[in-house]
Amino acid sequence: MDGRLERAEEELAHLRRALDDLSDVVARQSREIDGLNRRVALLMERAAEAEASAGGGVPLADQKPPHW
Repeated sequence: MDGRLERAEEELAHLRRALDDLSDVVARQSREIDGLNRRVALLMERAAEAEASAGGGVPLADQKPPHW
C-alpha cells in the first residue's frame, strides 16, 4: 500500500508540474494574441485611412464582391 501511495504522490507532482507548464503557455499565448490583435487593429486603421485618402467612394471593406 505504501508503494501505491508514493506512486500516486509522484504522479500528482508530475501532473502539477504539467499544469503549471500549460498555464505558463496559455498566459504567454494570451499576451501574444493581445499584441497581434492590436497590430491587426492598427493595420485596419491604416488601410481605412489609405482608402479614404485615395479618394475612393465606398470603402473597400464595405463594397459587395463583384459576383453579387
